[in-house]
Amino acid sequence: MPVLSLATLKSINLGMTYSMHNIAQIIAQELDVREQQVTATITLLDDGATVPFVARYRKEVTGGLDDTQLRTLYSRLGYLRELNDRRKVILSSIDTQGKLTPTLQAAINGADSKTRLEDLYLPFKPKRRTKGQIAIEAGIEPLVDTLLSDRQANIEAVASEFINKAASFDDYKAVLDGARFILMERFAEDAELLQKVRRHLTGCAVLESRLVKGKEKEGAKFRDYFEHTEKLTQIPSHRALAMLRGRNEGVLSISMNADPDTEAKQGSYCEVIIGEHFNLKLTDSDVDQWLKQVVTATWRIKVALQMETEFISKLRERAESEAINVFARNLGDLLMAAPAGAKATLGLDPGLRTGVKVAIVNNTGKLVAHSTIFPHAPQNQWEKSLRTLSNLVKMHKVELIAIGNGTASRETDKLAGELIAAVKTEVPHLTKIMVSEAGASVYSASELAAEEFPELDVSIRGAVSIARRLQDPLAELVKIEPKSIGVGQYQHDVSQSQLSQSLEAVVEDCVNGVGVDLNMASMPLLAQVAGLNKTLARNIVEYRDQHGQFSSRKQLLKVARLGPKAFEQAAGFLRIADGDNPLDGSAVHPEAYALVESIAKAQQQAVDSLIGNSDLLKQVDAKAFVTEAFGLPTITDILAELDKPGRDPRGEFKTAVFKEGVEEVKHLKPEMILEGVVTNVTNFGAFVDVGVHQDGLVHISSLTDKFVSDPHTVVKAGDVVKVKVMEVDVERKRISLSMRLDEKLSDKANLPRPAQNKTHKGGQGKPQKSFNKQAKAPANAAMGNAFADAFAKLKK
Repeated sequence: MPVLSLATLKSINLGMTYSMHNIAQIIAQELDVREQQVTATITLLDDGATVPFVARYRKEVTGGLDDTQLRTLYSRLGYLRELNDRRKVILSSIDTQGKLTPTLQAAINGADSKTRLEDLYLPFKPKRRTKGQIAIEAGIEPLVDTLLSDRQANIEAVASEFINKAASFDDYKAVLDGARFILMERFAEDAELLQKVRRHLTGCAVLESRLVKGKEKEGAKFRDYFEHTEKLTQIPSHRALAMLRGRNEGVLSISMNADPDTEAKQGSYCEVIIGEHFNLKLTDSDVDQWLKQVVTATWRIKVALQMETEFISKLRERAESEAINVFARNLGDLLMAAPAGAKATLGLDPGLRTGVKVAIVNNTGKLVAHSTIFPHAPQNQWEKSLRTLSNLVKMHKVELIAIGNGTASRETDKLAGELIAAVKTEVPHLTKIMVSEAGASVYSASELAAEEFPELDVSIRGAVSIARRLQDPLAELVKIEPKSIGVGQYQHDVSQSQLSQSLEAVVEDCVNGVGVDLNMASMPLLAQVAGLNKTLARNIVEYRDQHGQFSSRKQLLKVARLGPKAFEQAAGFLRIADGDNPLDGSAVHPEAYALVESIAKAQQQAVDSLIGNSDLLKQVDAKAFVTEAFGLPTITDILAELDKPGRDPRGEFKTAVFKEGVEEVKHLKPEMILEGVVTNVTNFGAFVDVGVHQDGLVHISSLTDKFVSDPHTVVKAGDVVKVKVMEVDVERKRISLSMRLDEKLSDKANLPRPAQNKTHKGGQGKPQKSFNKQAKAPANAAMGNAFADAFAKLKK
């Protein structure tokens, strides 16, 4: 069979199937957009453009791709380019071995996934010396071909001809063993066969989870998976990650069953697939009986183990990807929570024995006062604490009180209530709000906090963070590593590099979606602006400290190491209030200032008269200003921005009011109607803080009266919701809630426990479905079942 030399390969383009054109074509099909859009976007990204910049300011070039599409495009582009690089390595490796045929090259160039590519490479991949290779070296391979071609041969006599005592093949049985290993490896390395087996497993295989003997007590939290069977390709991410964690902790054993509807003694249907693929119509002859043993051994020893590893690995990847998406979506919702605004704020970091840490920040977020009070046991200095806070509030004209939601938060909330009553004459509009303190301790001990407040106690820094995150959640939370904010699902069980990459993209999109005040932004916030990094952000802050506030975006070009490219990417997202040019306070990019001036001139108005003048802007014919440089989408965006310059896309600020007297889990009673804040949304429901130091779970079936496939379509992190208490387990601190306020407690009690999925006798049989229809969905979610366990893990 002819092979191609490496020199020949180089002359015909190794990656021709996956050229720039083909990569763009594949992504375009996946996104359901035109190929030209993808090609143009790839060119921009390769030229150093950022996703936020492209999404906002290059709509004509991309055909209006949004940031979500652009993120997907960017991710797929990386995967396909890695695939192409791997393809070239494989082609080179096989050619070096002298085994690259035109047919094989075409198959490799046509491989559309890393799995398919590695299947094709498997027979040629350098590997340790196998039993099959040893047999080939001993000259036994011709026996294999003989037995495959002559199925009526005297197997003992033919095998005896290949005895090689020097290679330790001393008798015909040893020779047949060697032939078996050769054939097993040949079968198991056939790419087309592996594809057929995968198709069968995708449709039929189940994952079986069993308790490891003697681990009942140690693994109590995994009890829903002690005897659990579920279709492998349909396991939800939270259950998959729970089982994988159970295996890692030595509590569960998990395995793939390729044929749940077949008795073990009947063998696997995959053996039939192997036989049919190689056209082995087996009879009762000695050779065919031997071949039947080879087929069985191929499946059980080679292919089954390989496929189990592969499918469980894919299950993990899919579950991790879904969990990361859940975390990213929750993080985005939290970052985009409405800010309370630039108001003087009192931050209270509650504590008992160590006291309540107090910090006051002014309307720009600058720390102006701090203290520690001891209103709670054991000191019980309630009145003294009240006087201290009263004096501070009056002195600094505080408008907001931010109370961390940790230990002693409700007791401190009561103190804040008395404070508001005591100063209502002098400070009539003082408002208290409970704030999530997730990640505040991480910030407090960070290098950034130490640099900002070198002389301040770590605990006081936490109070500062709590106050600031009420003023502007986005500006403060960017200082904390996203993984530490605590809105994820099994976040410690997923790929940390992929998690970080995804969360960083969310932060970048949120920051640039809102925009940044160039004269007030902190270094961490500036670092998230498109085109900037930590070094440039630090240089901007240093320039600001040395030369005073920026009065023009053009001044950015005077910042050390901030060149034209960085300016192009960042300028539109950096705002200057009351600057030299009124457009500097808007999202209009400096490259479009001349266009705005021409629009103003056509309306016989000055630019500043055009800004915010809705009636005048409605009269502008956007099509009249279309040029080669600026198309209709950009002009439409500019007119919208001029109408409401620098508008904040975040919603109206709202806060939950926790019920007085309900401060601990033991205070909760079934049928109570409470107000709370959604803290976390998962694939199986939402967690809600109702002010008792323990979030309750609203199962997906209790979010609304309608069918819900994705809880994120109903609620998001930060939403203020009303819930009904359905069940309370005080001992285990587990709370079941419902947003269906007319839901009856009896409706819950009669519903089945979820996700047991026990098989029939002997561990075989068709698996039960994991969940019933939503109308019959498990609702005892926080009462000792899989969802309660998931809740416990989420809160760790």
